[in-house]
Parts: sequence; structure tokens; C-alpha cells
Amino acid sequence: MKKYFPVFVFFISFSFLANAQFWSEIHHTGVQEILQNYNNPGPEYGPNLLWGWNGPVDSTVIDNDLDRILKMGFRSVTIEAGYHMRHPYLSEGWFKLIHYAVQEAGKRDMKVWLIDEGKYPSGFAGGKFSSERPDLRMQGLLRGGRIKLSPGESVHRNLHASVVSAVAVNLKSGLAHEVDISGHRLDYTAPDHPVTLLLALHRFKTSVTRAANNPTGGKDTTNSLCDYLNPVATRQFIDFTHTKYFEEMAGEFGKTLLGFRGDEPDYGFIPWTPGITEIFREKKGYDISPWLASFFVKKPTSQMMKAKADYRDVWSQLFADNFFGVLGDWCAEHGVAYMVHLNHEDKLMQLVRSEGSFFRDMRDVQIPGVDAIWNQIWPGTVADFPKLASSAAHLYGKPLAMSESFAAYRTKPTVKTGKWVIDHQLARGINLFEIMYFGSSANGDGLPHGWMASDTFPDLMKYTRSMSYLLSQGIPAAGTAIYMPTSSMWLADTVANKSTWNISRILLEHQLDFDFIDQNALSGKLKIENGLLINLSGQAYNTILIPSVVTLKQEVVLQLKQFAESGGRVIFSGEKPAYLYGRSFMDSIPAGDFSWAETLPAEASAEKLVEVIGNRDVILYHKVSAIKYNHRHLKDGELYFFFNEDDKEQHDLVTLQGTGSVIQINMMEGTWEKLQAVSNGEKSIRVPLDLNPWGTTVFILENKH
Repeated sequence: MKKYFPVFVFFISFSFLANAQFWSEIHHTGVQEILQNYNNPGPEYGPNLLWGWNGPVDSTVIDNDLDRILKMGFRSVTIEAGYHMRHPYLSEGWFKLIHYAVQEAGKRDMKVWLIDEGKYPSGFAGGKFSSERPDLRMQGLLRGGRIKLSPGESVHRNLHASVVSAVAVNLKSGLAHEVDISGHRLDYTAPDHPVTLLLALHRFKTSVTRAANNPTGGKDTTNSLCDYLNPVATRQFIDFTHTKYFEEMAGEFGKTLLGFRGDEPDYGFIPWTPGITEIFREKKGYDISPWLASFFVKKPTSQMMKAKADYRDVWSQLFADNFFGVLGDWCAEHGVAYMVHLNHEDKLMQLVRSEGSFFRDMRDVQIPGVDAIWNQIWPGTVADFPKLASSAAHLYGKPLAMSESFAAYRTKPTVKTGKWVIDHQLARGINLFEIMYFGSSANGDGLPHGWMASDTFPDLMKYTRSMSYLLSQGIPAAGTAIYMPTSSMWLADTVANKSTWNISRILLEHQLDFDFIDQNALSGKLKIENGLLINLSGQAYNTILIPSVVTLKQEVVLQLKQFAESGGRVIFSGEKPAYLYGRSFMDSIPAGDFSWAETLPAEASAEKLVEVIGNRDVILYHKVSAIKYNHRHLKDGELYFFFNEDDKEQHDLVTLQGTGSVIQINMMEGTWEKLQAVSNGEKSIRVPLDLNPWGTTVFILENKH
């Protein structure tokens, strides 16, 4: 599909564009530069406070709030529209007030992000699609009715044009077969057993929205989302929102205003868009219409599952290209960043149903993100899903990966537990945080509450900004990649999902870092050179792990084989695919010979998996699963961040890959010292690792040669 390019022209100076480069380029930073800057990096590195504009916000409220926010330790905010505002969301007064807030933030050397919607999810433009462009509203494929027939009973009727498919379900066996409804006519006679006819139709339908302009304040379907699969709808969303901001304050774009933050665009049902059956035929080579009703069958056949997987493949590509891609392109063209998180990042089987493919959606996004809510990340839990955002950033050459953190936490954070949640994500590659939540003084006292009211909270925010800066410098160092089996999940392969997260947990608990990698990256822009797979960050993988999968794309297998033949390692950890697919899942062929790859049984021990992989840049003297780390290559050295997730002290020796003098940084104190280290061969150094309960430390190995 063609991507949107605005027809209007604005003249933007080079210096204007250069101000936004912190989010768009990998930073090959040297050690001395880091030591000079880490203690007080720019506000671009956050953390960003989500600032909710509830009540009659005016210039006085904005001034008072910004001053209080500065005292809390924030130098960056994300503005979200709230309820009962003096100037309704997207009104002329709203845009002028935002402009005022951006100007005042700039006077305080602060930065601003804007939620791209009047609450969430992104894409309903405060209700304007329902009121002004109902033709571009979201649509869904739905079950359109049930007709029960006794043996030998017939039905003859005309069907509405919206009915696109029908199947007959055997009430005894549960098996189903397609029913011809060409010409929008149903003529069917039941065989010698009772059946139920299921009809599928398309119509306007929206996922629920929570809208600042909704007088009830409820989360409902009053304000429809736009059709995410239609680039015309996304352009209209931009015209309702982003373009208006640009017209109001173009001079602030890429300076004080850093960009737009999207929130949970997804489907609560099977997506539909006009022309999708024609697009499907062009991409997959067959007519999907007869299969559509089978998507609602409880016991689908293998062919029905493959048709549904093909449909997911098609609509998820449209979602990635026509919503995320259009928004990412527009932001890049206007010198700002598009930062967004999806829904269900911690539940991938739900994510593939509601958003299709995490890595596709994040491909053209400047700052990929996740959402840490409801205590998903908390001491005592296993929550490795932040790796999704950091992996997407690494794959596609983006220096930042964000997390919206602490929304709706049932157990409220303290400074101590809040730091744990932040460190947990830093160790998994997140390096930009949006902290929830501060309500404007227009609807309250405008004072921080809970953990934000603590005297030590500003120190934690300073620590978070310094860590975000540190862990965005250089390039990621992990040499292992875990294949993300999205296509198997499209086939409802829950084993693939469990296998993937089991492998990730094992690797992290054995201090063996990795990135996830998906089929689009493997068959796209990544390069194979001398046994290495090099991503757009310049990071090189020498090992790719394949979890248990039922299928792989033929193109991916060819890339994996080429990688192995060049000297790289491909390891199947679990069940190898039973079949491979090409243009469509319907064209699947039996899987061939995988003798070019290594194989490890699914029941192999964690220790055996780690032993087979090798590839260690961190080796502890003792096995301590609670210690996690993040390693980045610098221009003239190595940077290691360590986090003790346990509430017990850890004292160990650690061997680090790299050479040169060793610098240890106490990030909470903002101090550093040089250590006496023991060389452990030509390419590694051994140092003592002492971590307090829930403690962190940073080592930098400076190689001046």
C-alpha cells in the first residue's frame, strides 16, 4: 500500500532537524564523554511524567504545575487531555493552550510529548470520526447469525450485501464445511444429520474507547476508532490531530516538542476494511470469502486454521503499513518522534489476535514501547516482555525503547519498589520511561501524592534519567537472538508461545543476553556477513535459537540456512516445524532436511541449553539467577549494568568480555572510581561484583588503544 506523504510544504532548517537526532541515530559515544555527561544528561532522556489535564486548565495552572513538576525531579512531561477542561480536546482553545504549555516548558529547559489522542486507544480523534467522518470508522468481521436445520431441511433466502460467507456445522461431530452464497443467495439443504449454518458479515464496529470528550467519563463505544487498515483513515486522523499541532507551533517541533505518544491501538474482534478480499487475493492467490465464516467455528479443520492464519498475515500487514507506518513517516518528516505501545505485550497469544505482529507494528515507529500496568512487573514475578520493545529498537536501529509504567498498580509503589520496577526494565533494554500519573492543579491540589511525595523521589528520577542516557549510548552487545514464532501463533500454537518465553527466562537467569528477532527482520534488511547476522543498530548475532514451532516461512528457512552456511549457528530448541509455508499457509509443504542446523530436545535442561549456546559475555563464579544485566559496546570500551532482583545481598566474581581499565559507577550517588581488575585472558577481565538487596551497579571497561 502507498504510504502517506503530506501535500503541503514547509521549509524546515537543518538545525531544526538536528535537534531531534537523539532518538533517530545510534550514538557511538566514547567513555570520557559518558563520564562527563551521565550525571546530568539532557531532558530528552526523560523520565517523562504523564501530566493529566483534568478540570479548568489555564495558563496559571500550567505555570504552577510545571514548577511543581520540576521540583519532583522531572524535566520532561507527556500531556494527556482530561475531563471537564475549560477548552475541549481538539478545540481552538486546546491547541493554543498546548502551545502555551510547550513554550513555558521550553523556558524551564523541559521537553514535551503529546498523547496523540484524547485519552485512549489512539485513533478516534476525540470523537471526530463518529461525528464528522463516519465513513472512515473501524469495521469488523462478525458472526452474522445462526440457522439450525434438521436432517433434510432446506433454506432459501436472499442475503444482505454485508454477508460475505457461510459454513455448515455438523451438530454431532462439530466439523464444518463451506457453503456457497454467491450472488448473495443462500440455497442449502441439510444432509442426513442436523446442522447449524453460521453466517459472517462485516459492519462498522469499534473497540471501546475512553474519551476526554465523553460526558460520562466511561469506557464505551460512543466514540468510534478509525479504520486502522485504511491509510485514508490514518491520514484523516493526522489531519484532525497532528497537523493542527504543526499549524499552531511548527517552530517547536523537534525542539521543545519531541513527539507524539500513541496508546494501545488494537482490535477487540476480527478486523475488516473495504477491499480486503481483493487485497487478500492479490497477496495470497486465492479467495478468502468462502473461509471467513469458518473463523467462528469452535472445531476448525486444519485448512480452516491455515485460512485464518493467512487472513491474520494480511490484515496485520495492513495495520503495520497503513496505521503505524503512516504515523511514523509523518512524524519523521516533521522532525519529531512517534512513540507507541500496544496492548497485551505480556500475553502474546492475545496480541497476535488483536494487533497481529508486534515487530511488524514497531518497524516504522521511532521509539517502540511496552506498557507496565497492574503490577505486571513486580518483585517475585517473571516478566520479560520489555524485551519486545528493546529488541524491536535494536533490530531497526532505534536507540530508545520506552515503557509507560505504574498505571493502575494495585499495590502502590514506594520509592524502593518503584526503583525495582525501573531497574527490572533497564536490565531488559528499556531506556526511556513515562511515569504515571500527575493530575493538574485545576482539579485538585496539584501536589504529588503517594511515592511521588517522598523526599527521595526526585533522586530516583535523576537516577532514571542518568541510567536512560547511559543505556542508550553505543550499540547493544547481545550476540544471541531468539526467533519470535508469530506465524505459528497465528495458527493458535500455544506451545510456541510457551517455548519462547521459557527459553528467554532460562537465558536471562543464566546471564546470557539476547534479542527477539522476527521473520520480517530475517527476510528483510538484516545482513549476513561471515557467520554474523547484523541488524540496523550494527549489532551482530552469531547464534539464532528457534523455539518449538509448527511452521516456518520458506524464505526464513533459506535465510537461516544461508546464515548457518556462512558460519553462524542455528539451534532448534524443541520441536522442529512440521511444514513450511510460502506465499500462503494453504500452500504449505512438508518440512525438509534441517541437518544444517543444530538440534536440542525440548526436554533438555536449562544448563544444557546454556552450555550449547556458549556465547557468554558475562560469567558469574556462582550460579545466581536473580542477577540480570545489560551490556553495550562503546566507541572505546564496554558498558555493563547489573541488577540484583533478589532481596538478599549478592557477592561474587564476574568475568566481563572486554579489556582496559575498569571504572565502577554508583549511579544513585553519581560517583565513580577506578578498580583493580584481574585480566582473565586476552579478551576478558574479572572483577568483584557486590550488590545490595535490589541493588545496581555499572562497570565501564575503557580501552584507550
